[in-house]
Amino acid sequence: MEHTNLNEINSKIRSMKTTARELSEMGEDFPALARNTARILASLKMLEINICDVLDAEEQELHPDDC
Repeated sequence: MEHTNLNEINSKIRSMKTTARELSEMGEDFPALARNTARILASLKMLEINICDVLDAEEQELHPDDC
């Protein structure tokens, strides 16, 4: 996968995270929304971790002397 695609994916994950946080705030009077957005945020965190690992690995391949 190209590095630029990973950056685009990362950007979209961040956007989804912002939207989920906004929905969570709106869900104070709607328990199902609050619970589901908490799950969404947990899933997005896992995606962030996965993408970050791949980006770090690619960066290490491009600049191995930066260790």
